[in-house]
Amino acid sequence: MRTTNVQDQVLRAALDLFSTRGYATTSVQEIVAAAGVTKGAMYHYFASKDDLLFAIYDRLLSLQKARLDEIVATGAQRGDGVEDVLRAVCVDVISTSIEFLPEGTVFTRSQHMLMPERQAEVKRRRREYHEEFEALLRRGIQEGAFRDDVPTAMLIAHFFSDVHYLSQWYSSEGPLTAGQVAEQLTELFLRGIRAAASEDSGKD
Repeated sequence: MRTTNVQDQVLRAALDLFSTRGYATTSVQEIVAAAGVTKGAMYHYFASKDDLLFAIYDRLLSLQKARLDEIVATGAQRGDGVEDVLRAVCVDVISTSIEFLPEGTVFTRSQHMLMPERQAEVKRRRREYHEEFEALLRRGIQEGAFRDDVPTAMLIAHFFSDVHYLSQWYSSEGPLTAGQVAEQLTELFLRGIRAAASEDSGKD
C-alpha cells in the first residue's frame, strides 16, 4: 500500500508512541507533534486515533493476504505439492510478522480499544486468511499428506498461537535470524501435522 510522506510520518509517530506510551494514554496532539505535521494534515488522512490503530495493522493484514494469494496461485500454476505450498505460506506469515513485529505487538495490545465496526472488520479479514489456510490443510488431509485425527480449527490455532507469541520472545539480537526462526517454526508445525504414512515415507 503506497502512502504519502505525511501519512508515513503520522503512522511512524503513532506506532512509536503507541508502543512506548500506550494507545489509551497517547493524544492526537502528541502524535502530530512527533510527526511534525498539523492536526489538519493528519485529519486529511486519518479521522481519529481509531483510524491510526487500524491503519497500522492494515498494512500487515493486506501484505500477508496478498502474499498468501500469490503463493497459492503460483503453487497451483507449477503443480506444487500441498506441503510445499503450505510450507511457503507458513514461512511467509512468520517472516512478515517478524518484519512488522512492532505493528503486530501494538495492535495485539490495543485491538480491544478499536470501535466495534473496526474490530468486526479485522475479524472478517483474519477469517478470510484462515479460511484459505484451512483449505490447504483440508487438501492435504484429502490427499493423505496430513493427519486427519485433529480438527483443522485446532491445527490453525496451534500454528497461529506461535505466530502471535513471537512478540514475547523474538529479538533481532538473538542467535537466530528471522529466516531461521521462520524455517524452524514451520518445520515443527509440518512435522506435527504430517500423516503417519508421510512421515514413514521420509525415513531411510
